[in-house]
Amino acid sequence: MSLEKTVMDNSDTTTELKNYIVDYVGNLLNPEDNQVTVEMIINVLADELPEVVLPLVEENYIRGYEQGLEDLRSFEDGLK
Repeated sequence: MSLEKTVMDNSDTTTELKNYIVDYVGNLLNPEDNQVTVEMIINVLADELPEVVLPLVEENYIRGYEQGLEDLRSFEDGLK
């Protein structure tokens, strides 16, 4: 998913929470084109709710690191 992707509040997967977050971020940042992006939401959540965002970032980092080690092991096994 791209950070520049617009979050649509009228899609099939609209929920009350999604509507609230999109409206909140839109009202807070007031983008010129009235479009709220994934990046905008992440930035607002990181600023206002870091105790939720930080564990996600940490988990993503650890999974990426583990995947890199697994790829290295597979590569080394292929050289044998």
